[in-house]
Amino acid sequence: MNFSIYWQHADAISKTLYFVLLAMSIATWCIFILRVMATRQAKNTAVRALTQSVDDLKGRFSALSTEQRKVVAEQALLQQMARSRVDIERGLPVLGTIASIAPFVGLFGTVWGIFHALVAIGNSGQAGLAQVAAPVGESLIMTGLGLAVAIPAVLAYNICTRMNRVLTHELHDKAHSVLIENLLPGATTQEATQAHKATASSLVGGQA
Repeated sequence: MNFSIYWQHADAISKTLYFVLLAMSIATWCIFILRVMATRQAKNTAVRALTQSVDDLKGRFSALSTEQRKVVAEQALLQQMARSRVDIERGLPVLGTIASIAPFVGLFGTVWGIFHALVAIGNSGQAGLAQVAAPVGESLIMTGLGLAVAIPAVLAYNICTRMNRVLTHELHDKAHSVLIENLLPGATTQEATQAHKATASSLVGGQA
């Protein structure tokens, strides 16, 4: 079916829904590309920010005991990781929203098109295949457009979520290393391993 024929027969609501789906599709691809680029760039900057967050506190550690320094450093690392997580998750709610509502927007366009097709059939008094096939086929285009928008949005959301999960895991590992290197410089290998496990448990339990 020629798309120009569909466009000529579409009314204002059908055309509006088409532009809504087009805007959703453009937003999906723009957010996906920007999120992939931003996540890759955030990997280095977030790691440096973790190290800097503890380095900024070293001047205040002299009056604190080792346990107190550990608690303060843990809170600083948790705060910085929360900030990094907020940065890398920007745009994901939009992808999730588009993936959820795009099929229903297309379905609404289909229902609207079929309704007008039935009204036209009722006015003409003829219900043959020739009168039904073209209007119904044109209305089903909206369903296809809705799926064409929703499927890439779902894939983009899952890919970005996976990348963020991997980055968050790497930040946790780096946070453990920073804590051990800065607070336990003279610890033996066994002590460092035990401290790493204890720090990992406390950091995981302290996540928001």
